Amino acid sequence: MATGPRKAGAPLIVTAELPDDVLAWTDALRRAHYPPDRNRLRAHVTLFHALPPSVEEELIDVLRALAKAPAPPARIAGLMKLGTGTALAVESAAMVQLHGAIAERMHGLLTQQDAQPLRLHVTIQNKVTTQAARALQAELSGQLQPVSFRFRGFGLYAWEDGLWRPIRVVTFRG
Repeated sequence: MATGPRKAGAPLIVTAELPDDVLAWTDALRRAHYPPDRNRLRAHVTLFHALPPSVEEELIDVLRALAKAPAPPARIAGLMKLGTGTALAVESAAMVQLHGAIAERMHGLLTQQDAQPLRLHVTIQNKVTTQAARALQAELSGQLQPVSFRFRGFGLYAWEDGLWRPIRVVTFRG
């Protein structure tokens, strides 16, 4: 996470915040398998990668309104192949609906990446050889069991030089 004064013009990132136990487990997997020189972030589920900083206040209002609902149920359902990496596939119809509501409010401001259909996941390995990715997938495929949980809220961060500066966590209250 970034420290010091906030960088002007930094794009905003929105995450679906994992509960502490799932975060600890997925982050341990990430630390074990992500190349250490590239692992600058904790495990996370990204909803939006780069919203303009000018929408920060409106975005906080949207997240607060949506967080009045119950915490969305989710499930880590298996592995997701990333070509040169591995992720844990996350299923959550409710979070996909919430993402759609945010996307609708941010219409016209989404990057091409953020306008793509949402594939919820936690990346635990990236930017490795295809062989290394396949080896990890083979190793984990027999061990991984589905894990059910509820997202605890939305995270809002500013992207600054490859690091995330925390702005706010909006927890579900419903």
